[in-house]
Amino acid sequence: MSTDNKEADDTMWRLALVLSIAVLFLSLVLQRRLALPAASSAISLFLQTADMLRESTIKNITSSCCASCGVAEVDAIKLKECSDCNLARYCSDGCQIEHKSYHEEACKERAAELRDEILFKQPESIHLGDCPICCLPLPLDVKKSAIMSCCSKVICCGCNHANDLRIEEGSLKHKCPFCRKPTPITEEEADKQRLKRIEANDTVAMRREGVKQNKKGVYRRAFEYFKKAAELGDIEAHYQLSLMYYYGHGVEKDKGKEMHHLEDAAIGGNPRARHNLGCHECDNGNTEKAVKHWIIAASQGHDDSMKTLMRAFKSGMVSKNELAAALRAHHAAVDATKSPQREAAEGYYPN
Repeated sequence: MSTDNKEADDTMWRLALVLSIAVLFLSLVLQRRLALPAASSAISLFLQTADMLRESTIKNITSSCCASCGVAEVDAIKLKECSDCNLARYCSDGCQIEHKSYHEEACKERAAELRDEILFKQPESIHLGDCPICCLPLPLDVKKSAIMSCCSKVICCGCNHANDLRIEEGSLKHKCPFCRKPTPITEEEADKQRLKRIEANDTVAMRREGVKQNKKGVYRRAFEYFKKAAELGDIEAHYQLSLMYYYGHGVEKDKGKEMHHLEDAAIGGNPRARHNLGCHECDNGNTEKAVKHWIIAASQGHDDSMKTLMRAFKSGMVSKNELAAALRAHHAAVDATKSPQREAAEGYYPN
């Protein structure tokens, strides 16, 4: 161990000892001068402080030494953290493998805690993002937006309608409202453009092709498109994969993989995936986690989650304050997707 590390450890031990003695002295004084309840509180405070100091000391020592062989981190030796839990550090892969049997249980427990922290964090926005033209959040209803086959951009109905009006008024050729390329007239032309985007690793085009193959019943091919899109970071593709594992389309039914893709989709901001997670947790008796999922999904503007929370309120699973807060957040999320231009488009286009 280097001189600097040794001096730091010695200083820490001295500080811990001085603080422990000070708190103990204070507890004894209080025991003499105050009533028994106050003395008991002081002693309890001492014990809590001692435990905190002990945990802090152990953590500092273990973080500077290999959890397996105990070698200290110096200039020539660099320790790497366990990638799953960040609790232990090792000087080599051999030490990590050798220490696995001792560390595995704590690692799994901490990894689950870290996963829950990420899972139940409120996403900044839904997975669909904003319309690239008006920069307003895209609505969850897919009927209120359109995917351009030429550039794979998702355009809201308002901007699409404004582009159509511009074309009609100027007697112009139909062009994409984003990239201004001529829009395909036939389905064959649209398929060619989509396949061209797939060759460029466009995840939206891959997912669209997966949906098309899924509707045709070509499940295995659909699964391959969804899988590749998910690997490249497409959130909706994770949700589609969860459905395929649930129904067994193109793959064997697998509850574990279904939940894994649902969680990845929920973390990425997909409220439908989060709603399904809440239903799974409710079926398993984890009502607290279920309510958390539904509240987050409702605050993203998901109507089904809001309706589920109302039913949960009637059964006593959700408090009045929780329901009111979720309802306000739901209204705010829905209102954020509205605009006069989109309302005009909804009145113009038939459902």
